[in-house]
Amino acid sequence: MILSRPEYCRAADERFTYRTFLMSEELSLNINIKEPRWDQGTFMGRAKHFFMVTDPRNVLLSSETLEEARVITENYRAGITKPGLSEDELWRAKYIYDSAFHPDTGEKMFVIGRMSAQVPVNMSITGCMLTFYRTTPAVVFWQWVNQSFNAVVNYTNRSGDAPMTVNQLGAAYVSATTGAVVTALGLKSLRLPPIASRFVPFAAVAAANCINIPFMRQRELKYGIPVMDENGNRLGESPNAAKQAIMQVVVSRIGMAVPAMAIPPVIMNALEKKAFMKRFPILNAPVQVGLVGLCLVFATPLCCALFPQKSSMSVSGLEEDLQERIRETSPNTTTVYFNKGL
Repeated sequence: MILSRPEYCRAADERFTYRTFLMSEELSLNINIKEPRWDQGTFMGRAKHFFMVTDPRNVLLSSETLEEARVITENYRAGITKPGLSEDELWRAKYIYDSAFHPDTGEKMFVIGRMSAQVPVNMSITGCMLTFYRTTPAVVFWQWVNQSFNAVVNYTNRSGDAPMTVNQLGAAYVSATTGAVVTALGLKSLRLPPIASRFVPFAAVAAANCINIPFMRQRELKYGIPVMDENGNRLGESPNAAKQAIMQVVVSRIGMAVPAMAIPPVIMNALEKKAFMKRFPILNAPVQVGLVGLCLVFATPLCCALFPQKSSMSVSGLEEDLQERIRETSPNTTTVYFNKGL
């Protein structure tokens, strides 16, 4: 078919417009995926970020999906983009990557230790702790299960890239489990009123968090965690930064437990007086687990968002020898940044 000149020019213009459209759809290489998508200087920005990181659906993703997300993310950081990749798809890959790979080591994290596993695993354990709190064997067993899970989570989400010895892991695990069990049994022996006794598991969990996290990250307290300048250049390791990071994580973890372990007991105390629950006591555990899960869906990301993941502190707050080293190598640096862990 032979086109007249006007028709030929019109067809050429359409082809040019289509090619221009495709070029305009090319993904920019200026998107900073080293940082979260939302402003981490605000609580709302951090909350949106952690709702993505802790999304329970990420636990169900296959190894192939995780590997694809890793390749997309690492290639983009190296200046290579997958053809046809959109910005939303890039951010989705980045958050899948963040949910499964450690931010400092880049290693794939054990699935039970990932923050995306917090809601499904914690709701089961916490629900059972709140349901079976009346007998001593049940208290001991569920506190042991809970601290075993916490030990895995704390190790998996530690800050820095320093390995821990088996002895250090064992000491942290035994100390936290002992602390939780002793606290729970001690409070249980006080013969508290029924409603007050329902909060014994929370007191035990709060006490255990104060023990488990520092013990599990004791190497950081001794040798420090990596601190960087605003451009990500490593300046050294600081125990003072580790102290701040661990304190923030302890506060976040206790805050995470408050709604899940404080709200369901009040509701269950009222429900158990109803004729329906008296008639079907077998529903006690499922209802309690469901209530805990509902609380954790919101409490987990919101409490993770209490402090920025990329925490900071003034150079003057670091150890004196590290301060001197930074003044020599990076005299314009007044604030250092570090991954606080989760």
